[in-house]
Amino acid sequence: MGSIVDELEAVLGPSQLDVSEVSLRRYAVDQAPVIDFQLPVAVVFPETVAEVQAVVKACADSGVAIVPRGAGTGVSGGAHATRNCIVLSLERMDRILALNPDDETAVVEPGVVNAALNEAAAEHGLMYAPDPASFRSSTIGGNVATNAGGLRCAKYGVTRDSVLALDVVLADGSLIHTGHQTFKGVAGYDLTGLFVGSEGTLGIVVGITVRLKYLPREVHTVAAFYPDFRTAAAGVLAVGKARVQPAIMELLDGGTLTQLDDIHGSDLSARGRSLLLVQTDGFGAAAEADVVRHVLREGGATVTTEASAEAERLVELRRHSRGTEVDDEYRVGEDVAVPRSRLVDYVAALEAVGAAQQVHLKVVAHAGDGNLHPTFWIDRQGPAIDAGAMDRLQAALDESITAALAMGGTITGEHGVGQYKLRWLGQEQPEQVRQLQRRIKDLFDPEGILNPGKAI
Repeated sequence: MGSIVDELEAVLGPSQLDVSEVSLRRYAVDQAPVIDFQLPVAVVFPETVAEVQAVVKACADSGVAIVPRGAGTGVSGGAHATRNCIVLSLERMDRILALNPDDETAVVEPGVVNAALNEAAAEHGLMYAPDPASFRSSTIGGNVATNAGGLRCAKYGVTRDSVLALDVVLADGSLIHTGHQTFKGVAGYDLTGLFVGSEGTLGIVVGITVRLKYLPREVHTVAAFYPDFRTAAAGVLAVGKARVQPAIMELLDGGTLTQLDDIHGSDLSARGRSLLLVQTDGFGAAAEADVVRHVLREGGATVTTEASAEAERLVELRRHSRGTEVDDEYRVGEDVAVPRSRLVDYVAALEAVGAAQQVHLKVVAHAGDGNLHPTFWIDRQGPAIDAGAMDRLQAALDESITAALAMGGTITGEHGVGQYKLRWLGQEQPEQVRQLQRRIKDLFDPEGILNPGKAI
């Protein structure tokens, strides 16, 4: 593969191409379990759109696959290296190109970190609404690739709802612009919406125009502790019936509270076996919070009126509720979503699966939109692998997916299919639909070089 390396050296600077063993291994995976570990041929770091085009053209001419990568915070294997590929890291394309407070828009490169955009927007009383838990490290380009969501989804929607236009390098190295600068625009097919969530399989996003929202002047957080997770899930529906629209509704089970206490020295598990964290924002935040407190108390919760510092601490603890582990063969976090009306039923199903398969379970959820993150794991047995325990773990994962789909849910609410969830995609989408998606892929990427083996 020296030829592709030589070609890349001709179009990139010496610091923009890395073939060292350390870097190849670092950039070969994201945070998902690894199914088929492969080392890339090289890792490249373009800094301009023209350099991305040159890299894509070189790879297209040589038949070398391209795996686009942002910060590597994905948990579905969307950025795992595949056979005969280069990893194209967009982390150095990290400029905010424009921020227009009057139009309430911003134009950014894909490597801009979510938190950096929010810091810049806050100076104008604005914010970028998508709010993944990894917002301090995840990039806007990565958010676009997976149509990321986050804590504020219940009120502000997912990434697609905030993307107005894209600049995309196609599989032949050509550059197109999709979308518009206006909030409305229905000319032609919605190619922007098609690229959002396509996981780098249709093109390389090199520029993103986003819509900004008003930064709330007032925020109130309500912490409601419950004796069990199912009762807390019922509290979510009760808030909805009161016709209050919180910005954040996060649900944490007892196992998660215990883990957070162990890591951070908090006392959450002493206050209840489940926590429903509700945050209202805007000029009506106080009034909405009062309604939420009343409704949750009526449902049997112990409701606290948190001071500002405590409220921020609880939100931060929720952001870190996946813990310090990275998913591997012993521990897998999932990303299913079900209709909110089935939350209680699905939680019961998860608990039954965990008990039947004798595996550990903890659950956090973006309860406002029915997106749950159950994590199943087994105890490590030292260097030896307990085949029976591994089989039970995989069975628990399969059963949790089947249960979600039976309730009208989906195999992924916000993390994407990537490489890891391909085994379940056929359960959700019939062959006719999958064939149509493959035809779209063939149209945009006839040689199959863009992130092969992912998403569809």
